[in-house]
Amino acid sequence: MSLRVAGIQMPVTLDIAANRRYIEDAIRWASSESADILLTPEGSLSGYTHEFDVAAAREALTQVTAAAARARVGLALGVCFVEASDGKTYNQLRFYTAAGRYLGFHSKTLPTGSLSAQPVGEIQHYAIRPLRAFQWDDQSIGGLICNDLWANPTCTPMPDTRLTQRLAQMGAQVIFHAVNGGRGRSEWSDVNWQFHSSNLRMRARASGLWIVTVDSCEPVDIRCSAPSGVVDPDGNWRCQTRDTGVDRFVYTIPTHP
Repeated sequence: MSLRVAGIQMPVTLDIAANRRYIEDAIRWASSESADILLTPEGSLSGYTHEFDVAAAREALTQVTAAAARARVGLALGVCFVEASDGKTYNQLRFYTAAGRYLGFHSKTLPTGSLSAQPVGEIQHYAIRPLRAFQWDDQSIGGLICNDLWANPTCTPMPDTRLTQRLAQMGAQVIFHAVNGGRGRSEWSDVNWQFHSSNLRMRARASGLWIVTVDSCEPVDIRCSAPSGVVDPDGNWRCQTRDTGVDRFVYTIPTHP
């Protein structure tokens, strides 16, 4: 058996309509490549902010999921969203089957913040739900969002709970990892890139699972914060996009029940 995965490295901005157009174009492309599921970056629909337009994000989600269902492409969709069930804001990775059935969401579990006694940052703005795996046909899959995977020591106020290993223990064979990391033109951005890249490889190998990962490319003329592509259970890159600007990938992962 196999799982054909696709990813879109796109500029995530605060313009929800523009974000939606990028995602819908990627859905059409993924369908043409016979992909089973498309991964988008962190906050890719709403914009990476807790101050998004709630009504516009909800309407855009309806449009994007309908487009994916028509195209018969599943989604691992990065979005910030207010859940009607509890009124809380979550930084989510939402999973949908190719038929459009909603499987649930992963909420960012290691939100970033300062290392002060009272941390400030995104840790103040997003709720968290328990880690879980999702059933995709005969496979178990999981989701992580950005810092969840690498627990960057410069901005992680809480302990590293090694979420890749925990998902592997839950039976996950493939992790979908949505990223929107900080970037710039300084030497420190290159340090971050190397740290993120190494963690993707090392944690895939340590957990014995596949990692499908994609970053935002905003601004489009600056190197992304992390590579986008597919890492195998031995920690090797099987495919990788350009490190700057809009790009896509598709790859067939061999899986077993």
